[in-house]
Amino acid sequence: MKYKFNNNWTTDNGGVDLNSKEVDRYILVTPSENQIRLAEKPFYCFIHFGMNTATAREWGTGSETPSDFTIKSIDAAQWVKTIKASGATGVILTCKHHDGFCLWESDYTDFSVKNSAFQGDIVKMVSDECHKQGIDFGVYLSPWDMHDERYGTEAYNDYFCNQLTELLTNYGEVFEVWFDGAKGSNAVKFEYDWERYYAIIRSLQPKANIAICGHDIRWVGNEGGKTRKSEYSVVPSCLCDVEKTMKNSQQDESQASSLQKYKSTDEDLGSRKVLEKNAYLSWYPAEVDVSIRKGWFHSDNENKTVKSSKKLFWLYLNSVGKNCTFLLNVPPAANGVIHSKDVRSMKGLGKKIKALTENPILIDKPGRLSDDNGYIDFNFDRERKLNYVILKEDISFSQRVEAFDLYIRKSNGTFKKVFGGTVIGSQRIVCVKGKKCVGARLVIRQSRSNPVIKSIGFYE
Repeated sequence: MKYKFNNNWTTDNGGVDLNSKEVDRYILVTPSENQIRLAEKPFYCFIHFGMNTATAREWGTGSETPSDFTIKSIDAAQWVKTIKASGATGVILTCKHHDGFCLWESDYTDFSVKNSAFQGDIVKMVSDECHKQGIDFGVYLSPWDMHDERYGTEAYNDYFCNQLTELLTNYGEVFEVWFDGAKGSNAVKFEYDWERYYAIIRSLQPKANIAICGHDIRWVGNEGGKTRKSEYSVVPSCLCDVEKTMKNSQQDESQASSLQKYKSTDEDLGSRKVLEKNAYLSWYPAEVDVSIRKGWFHSDNENKTVKSSKKLFWLYLNSVGKNCTFLLNVPPAANGVIHSKDVRSMKGLGKKIKALTENPILIDKPGRLSDDNGYIDFNFDRERKLNYVILKEDISFSQRVEAFDLYIRKSNGTFKKVFGGTVIGSQRIVCVKGKKCVGARLVIRQSRSNPVIKSIGFYE
């Protein structure tokens, strides 16, 4: 088969402008320093633990008391060790879920661990262990609060800010602050003072990214690990609208399963057709949040639903490998430890992620491609069984590649196309499945100005 290698970004560029004022507008949108750090550590874990763990619920009722939190001890070291074994680089702890129960000894409410049978500050135990074992620590603080009587009044915004300040000043450096818009259908209508919350975070933890009701990280749109064919980071600024995120978030406990189903309503978020209609654009990368179990809090009834290491690795490839970050929830049980089935899957995932890059064939750093460099050839030292190719753009120059093809070169000198893709972004992982070859060719078909390739790695 004869391939048309000369039809590339240096020639027809897929029939669209290579350079123009409109293209300049797109590539001027670049990530912040915090977002660049995020792209360098794209896999981290949620820990859902709290009152719901003790009461065996997914959502609370608002009528719980501190005495209902019957858990007396936790093994924070085991939690962090399990997460590290998976290859994850950080933990986000549910410091307060919708039930309002605080896992730290807050000065602003009696509804916390300080009035329960538990002796100690769970947030401090987990954050200390994260810092000790060398991984990042983040916090989840539910804006909706079923329990607090101030909810629905301006006094609650003051209370929430006091809570946020405690979490951001007493537990070391925080890498991510996670807000959602989940709210019961019968909850009091109430406007959160988001800008005030953001100002506190920027002041106290300037290196922290804010997700999902925030301007740094967007929700991918489902809880099933599904991503788009083309997951863009440069998107219309209106997607940062917190109220829209809240409207699309879970509004009822019964919706948990429906949110795991992929919805294609907003399949295209960043193509030229979308961007040209929007005056304001933002760098707003997607985060894929998935639980290792059916539910977000541990239940002994769901031990059979624990995802295998093979399934978790597929989720990793489909998120980290498609220009997203991956937030995997691993909920400890009421006995204070992560269940052995979850531990086994996490260890298996870590081995698979490590094996992905364990046998490098060739790693190259092309950088900014010149106007006559429509495709790049790579020569291996001998015939190899190619399994994975990992491509990365230098996102400090924005996200530019819109279409590319990957070919392998056989020992007889002929080429075979093994992959055709659209965007690359911070990272694109291509599975080649052990095909024998002596080299490869990357053809960039379409780009927003000259592509800037940070690296391309070939692995056996």
